[in-house]
Amino acid sequence: MTVAIAVSQLEKRYASGTVALKGISLEVGQGDFFALLGPNGAGKSTFIGILSTLVTKTAGEVRVFGRDVDTHIYQTKLDLGVVPQEINFSQFEKVGDVVRTQAGYYGLPRKLAAARSEKYLKQLGLWDKRNERSRSLSGGMKRRMMIARALVHEPRLLILDEPTAGVDIELRRSMWDFLLEINRAGTTIILTTHYLEEAEQLCRNIAIIDEGRIIENTSMKKLLLELDTHAYVLDTDGPLAGDVAHEEAGLSLRKTDAHSIEAVLSGGRDINSAIAVLDGLGIRVASMRNKANRLEQLFLSRLRANGGGEG
Repeated sequence: MTVAIAVSQLEKRYASGTVALKGISLEVGQGDFFALLGPNGAGKSTFIGILSTLVTKTAGEVRVFGRDVDTHIYQTKLDLGVVPQEINFSQFEKVGDVVRTQAGYYGLPRKLAAARSEKYLKQLGLWDKRNERSRSLSGGMKRRMMIARALVHEPRLLILDEPTAGVDIELRRSMWDFLLEINRAGTTIILTTHYLEEAEQLCRNIAIIDEGRIIENTSMKKLLLELDTHAYVLDTDGPLAGDVAHEEAGLSLRKTDAHSIEAVLSGGRDINSAIAVLDGLGIRVASMRNKANRLEQLFLSRLRANGGGEG
């Protein structure tokens, strides 16, 4: 595996005595979609700040695509695109100007900067807003503009710090589609988010940080396999005429309202077995969703085991 980021024994101590990071070591493979999760104050933003050369580490080594960030600052910046939590552009600049100005920081010729700006504003649904003042954009549009700005120099690594905070669910899912598309095209992505279903849907690997330490570092698949019980809500394609109550080894079905059934599976049973039972009862399933986010359950259990909380 080609490594995009290699971090070894990374520490950050502030003059106040606060220790933000305590000997973190981890790797992110090239082309990965990697989740970095943790409660507020866990050290996520400090970690991202060090990766992006904005925060000076106290100890340890950080390499981005094989280069030490301390000795190759300029090359590291070229490899990175960062979308921070905070809105950090001039609200009085036009949308297109914000993105083109960012291209200029990386030395892109004017013609190329204009072409790249058009490319990403179109992909993110903002091209028709290019001549409007940034302050006129909705919160979700501002987030998308920040992604366009971070991508204008086409970095190999995109860091997203809470990119969908305050964004409605429909817009959030369209952003997911875009991020998956650029990831499939080869861009490595590191995501921090408080929407745990977002991490479950998008990311292949995950690290959980708490109190400045990595307390979990594994694949999303392996982590989710630790949950033995799965609960789903199944929406039917028509109203349910009567009660639905079914119990057998590893499978429980019950009606929750006129159009929904709760399915609880354990012992390795999968959702297809529940759908097969309902088919036998003449009930067709139109859609399904997790009743509770599985990653959230694991996330909270890891924090409790580490003595932490939601923060």
